[in-house]
Amino acid sequence: MEHVQSSPDALQGKFDVHCWRMALSIEKISAITFRVLNMQASVQFYRNVLGMELLYGGEQASFSSLRANDSESAILNLEQGDTVSRWGRLIFHVTDVDAFWTHLKETGFNPEIPRDASWGERYFHMLDPDGHELSFAQPKQ
Repeated sequence: MEHVQSSPDALQGKFDVHCWRMALSIEKISAITFRVLNMQASVQFYRNVLGMELLYGGEQASFSSLRANDSESAILNLEQGDTVSRWGRLIFHVTDVDAFWTHLKETGFNPEIPRDASWGERYFHMLDPDGHELSFAQPKQ
């Protein structure tokens, strides 16, 4: 089968949004999926260290889903496979950044030192067991 390249003009009409029908908007992010090399270590980290609820799968599964304590929160999926580095960052809002940082240090992790951001949050970054960058933030009051 031969692949035919479409011209930009041919695709333009295909993606036009007609606002008179309905205003389209993203309602929420449903889930984020990380590729992980070691499901057991990843599930233990997100469940036991970060306190997320395991919804599906588990340490021996090839696919697991977890969620923060807020039932409106997006689901974090973990999928067994080769990891991808430098994809971006997942940001968690927490009630007390400094207390969370202390918890992670006492659990044996090495997060960056918390700092105040110009956009009004206190935050720090760290890597999960597969090298995914995580940020823990608290809006300043």
